Amino acid sequence: QVQLVESGGGLVQAGGSLRLSCAASGRTSTRYAMGWFRQAPGKEREFAAGISWSGGRTDYADSVKGRFTISRDNAKNTVYLQMNSLKPEDTAVYYCVTTFYYSDYVPERRLDYQYWGQGTQVTVSS
Repeated sequence: QVQLVESGGGLVQAGGSLRLSCAASGRTSTRYAMGWFRQAPGKEREFAAGISWSGGRTDYADSVKGRFTISRDNAKNTVYLQMNSLKPEDTAVYYCVTTFYYSDYVPERRLDYQYWGQGTQVTVSS
């Protein structure tokens, strides 16, 4: 069983930055895509960013493109989400995800990710 533990959430003013981390355990191979979803109050959970196992492919939601950067360190089984120029509309619970199907491809659908972390709250004040 794969466990994903997020950290790094918190309260930040608009225009500020945060870096989320997600440590994965329970799986012997790192050759799987990973990503981040987010869910704002009263809204559907949505894809934010994803990265292939090698880090060679990344994908972002239009709403975060140019402001967020996803990266990974396979030696540490950890994926990161650097969030800059944060806006109040970025306020959400952020979930780390991974899949046991996809390696070089970065899916955007919720059903393509089998493992989810508990989530970490990010709050951006105006």
